[in-house]
Amino acid sequence: MSPRTRSIAQITVLFLILILSIILLFANFAYLNTQSNYDKQYIGHAGELRVLSQRIAKNATEAATGKALAFKLLSDARNDFEQRWGYLRQGDKSTGLPPAPPSVRDEMESVRRDWENLRKNTDIILASEQTVLSLHQVAATLAETVPQLQVEYEKVVEILLQSGAPASQVAVAQRQLLLAERILGSVNTVLAGDDSAAQAADAFGRDAGRFGQVLEGMLNGNATIQVTRVEDADARARLAEIAELFQFVAGSVDEILETSPELFRVREAAGNIFSLSQTLLDEASHLANGFENLAGGRTLDTVGGYVLGLLALASIILIGLVMVRTTNRQLRETAEKNERNQQAIMRLLDEIEELADGDLTVTVSVTEDFTGAIADSINYSVDQLRDLVATINHSAVQVAAAVQDTQNTARQLAKASEHQAAQISEASEAVGDMVESIDRVSAHAYESAKVAERSVAIANKGNEVVHNTINGMDNIREQIQDTAKRIKRLGESSQEIGDIVSLIDDIADQTNILALNAAIQASLAGEAGRGFAVVADEVQRLAERSSSATRQIEALVRTIQADTNEAVISMEQTTAEVVRGARLAQDAGVALAEIEGVSQNLADLIHSISDAAQLQTSSAGQISHTMAVIQQITAQTSAGSGATADSIRHLARMASEMRRSVSGFTLPPPTEPR
Repeated sequence: MSPRTRSIAQITVLFLILILSIILLFANFAYLNTQSNYDKQYIGHAGELRVLSQRIAKNATEAATGKALAFKLLSDARNDFEQRWGYLRQGDKSTGLPPAPPSVRDEMESVRRDWENLRKNTDIILASEQTVLSLHQVAATLAETVPQLQVEYEKVVEILLQSGAPASQVAVAQRQLLLAERILGSVNTVLAGDDSAAQAADAFGRDAGRFGQVLEGMLNGNATIQVTRVEDADARARLAEIAELFQFVAGSVDEILETSPELFRVREAAGNIFSLSQTLLDEASHLANGFENLAGGRTLDTVGGYVLGLLALASIILIGLVMVRTTNRQLRETAEKNERNQQAIMRLLDEIEELADGDLTVTVSVTEDFTGAIADSINYSVDQLRDLVATINHSAVQVAAAVQDTQNTARQLAKASEHQAAQISEASEAVGDMVESIDRVSAHAYESAKVAERSVAIANKGNEVVHNTINGMDNIREQIQDTAKRIKRLGESSQEIGDIVSLIDDIADQTNILALNAAIQASLAGEAGRGFAVVADEVQRLAERSSSATRQIEALVRTIQADTNEAVISMEQTTAEVVRGARLAQDAGVALAEIEGVSQNLADLIHSISDAAQLQTSSAGQISHTMAVIQQITAQTSAGSGATADSIRHLARMASEMRRSVSGFTLPPPTEPR
C-alpha cells in the first residue's frame, strides 16, 4: 500500500470516528435536554399539588360555613389536583411527558394515599352542596325572624302589664322571650358543628315545639299546659302577627332536624381535609424534592457527553496531524518532479529552436518525461503545418486562375444589370400612367357613392315624413272622433235642458193659475184681501214672464240641437276624409320605402365599385413601389458587380501576398508516389 493510500485510509477512519462522536454527542445532549424539560414539568406539577392541597383545605372550610362560591372553587381545585396528579401517574400526551420515573415511586405512593383520603372527604362536601346552602339559608332567615318574634312578644308583655292581665299570663309571655333566644342559640350551635351540635339540634326541636304550643294556648287557651286565653284585643293582634312569623320557624324544624346529621358529616369532612392537607403538603414537597434530585442521578450521561466531546476533539487533532504529514510528503514529491520537468523543458527548447526559424524539416525527440507528449504534439503540428504550407502554395495558384475568370464574368454581369435597369425604368413609367387612370376611376366612383348615399338619406327622410304625416292624421282622426263624442253629449245635455225648460213652463202655468185663483179669493175678501190681491198680481206677471223666457230657451235648445247634429255629420265626413288621406300617405310611404330600397342597393353597388377601384389603386401603387424597388436592386446589383470586380482584383493581390508569406518555410523534398 502506497503512503498516499495509507494516509487517505487513516483520514477516512478518523473522519468516521469524528462524525460518530458528534452524532452521539448531540444525541446525548438532546436526551439530557429532554429529561431536563421533563424534570421541570414534574417539579411544576408537584409544586401545583402543594398549592392546591392548601386551596382545597381553605375552600372546604368556607364551603362548610355555607359560602356558595367556595363550593365552585373547591370543585375546580379538586379537578385541577386530579388532572395534575394524572399527568404525574400516566403522563401528558399533549406535551409528550411520560409517567413519573420509578425512582420516585415511594413518594408517589405516599401522595396517592393522602390524596385518596382527601378526595373522599372533598366529594362528601361537594355532594352535600344543596343541603348545606339550604340549611344556612334557613338559618339566615331564622336569624331575621326570631328577633322580630322577640320584639313582638315584648310589645305583648307591655300590653298585658298595662291592661292588668294576670301575672301568670305575663310570666308565660316573658318565658316565650327566653324560648326564642334559646331557639336562635340552638340554630347557631347546629351550624357551628361542634361537639354539642347534636344536643343543640334536639334542644331546637323541643324549644320550637314548646314555643308553638304556648303561642297556641295564649290565642285559644290550653288547660293541659295551664295557659289561659289572652282577652286583650291589642295583645291578640300582636299574637296573631307572632303566629304568622312563627309559621316559618315551625316549618323549618323538620328540615333542620333531618339535614343536621348531613351538616355534621360535612363539618367532619372539612376537619379531616384540614388535617390531611398538611400531610399532603409535606408529601408533595418530598415528591418535588425527589423530582429535583433526578438530574443528579444522570451523572453517567453527563460524563458520557464529556467523553464523546474529548473523543471528537482527539479525532480532529489526529486528522490534522495526518493531513500535515501527508502535505509535507506531497511537497517533497512535487519539488523532485518539478526539477525533472525543468530539465525536460530545456531539452525540448533546444530542439525546437530551428523550428522557430521556419525549418519544417526538424523532428523533435519524444522522451518518457512529461514533455514527451508535448514533443509528440509538436511533431504532429509540424506535419500539419507542412501540409498547410503546401496546400496554401497550391491554392494560391488556383485562386489566381479563378480570379481572372471571375473578373471577366463580373464585367458581363455589370453590362446586363445596366440593360435591365433601363427596361425596368420604362415599365415603371407605364405602371405610373396606369395608377393615375385607376385613381381617376376611383375618384368618380367615390363621388357616385356619395350621391347614392344622399339619395338614400333623402328617401329615408321622405319615408319618415310620410310616417309622421300618417301619425298626425291618426291623431287628428282620434281628436275628431273625441270631439264628435263630446258634441253628441252636448246634444244629449241640450235635450235634458229642454226637458227642464218644459218642467219650468209647466210650473209657470201652474203658478199663473194659482195667482189667478188667489186674486179671485182676494176680491171676495173685500178690503181685507186687497193687499194680497196686489201680491197675486205680481206673482201672475212673474209667471207670465217665466213662461215667455222658457219658450225662448226652448227655441234656443232646438237651434243648438240642430247645430249639434250638423256638427256631428260634418265631423264624421271629416273623419272619413282623414282616413282616406292616411291611406294615401301609407301608399306614398310604401312607394318611398321601395325607392329607399332601390337607392340602398344602388349605393351598395357603387360602394362595391369604389372599393374595387380603391383596391386596384392600392395594388397598382404596390406594383409601382415594387418596380421602384426592383429598379433600386438592379442599380445596386450593377454597383455590386463593379465592386465585385474590384474585390476580385484585391483577392488576386492577396493570393500573391499569401504565396510570398509562406515562401519563408523550408519543406522537405516531395516523396515519390509508390
